Amino acid sequence: MKIEIWSDVMCPFCYIGKKSFELALDKISYKDKIDVEWKSFQLNSNLSKTEIISIEDYLIRRKGFSKEQVEQMNQQIYDMGERVGIHFNFDEVKVVDTSDAHKLIHFAQENGKGSEIEEELFKAYFIEGKNVADFEVLSDLSDKIGLDKEKTLEILNSDSYVFDIASDILEARNIGVTGVPFFVIDRKYTISGAQSIEYFESALIQAYEKHYLNDSSQLNASCEIDSDC
Repeated sequence: MKIEIWSDVMCPFCYIGKKSFELALDKISYKDKIDVEWKSFQLNSNLSKTEIISIEDYLIRRKGFSKEQVEQMNQQIYDMGERVGIHFNFDEVKVVDTSDAHKLIHFAQENGKGSEIEEELFKAYFIEGKNVADFEVLSDLSDKIGLDKEKTLEILNSDSYVFDIASDILEARNIGVTGVPFFVIDRKYTISGAQSIEYFESALIQAYEKHYLNDSSQLNASCEIDSDC
């Protein structure tokens, strides 16, 4: 069974969704029969690669939220993260363009390490306060999961995977994706948002047994373009 996941590094719900999805997978006996493919999605393609801003400034100055709204939203997301073992460190987040991070994701995916690099990128961005537009940071992350560091730098300094990233984004638009995370199972069923572990487990079992998924009662926690993420 193939599961495609559209995601962006700067989306906290994508990190939460990844953790919930993986915890659900661990409960399924046929986990080894499920193939996961990570797809690119950019919530804001107009961000700078060199001008670093805090998540608070980004949400206040560029999205129009008040300081109180930002604090409340971040607390809610922090609490959601805690439930799946993520300890968000929003004070250290560096908001930058994620296009080069998506190059690395495609490179890792091509080498069977898509989920590993997604985890490292989310951790670098949301917990360690690293600049995921910095080539040295990205190449160090690739080295950490066993990819060739010099090859990674070569890719980052080229147009490699630019077409693949654009294709993913266009494909998302064509199938009606407006927010992430977005899961597509065998091109038959979809799951939108950072659902609960129980929801993912139930959905995966139903999909595997070829049942149609029609439970829309769960929280649709996702990041949308021009939203508060």
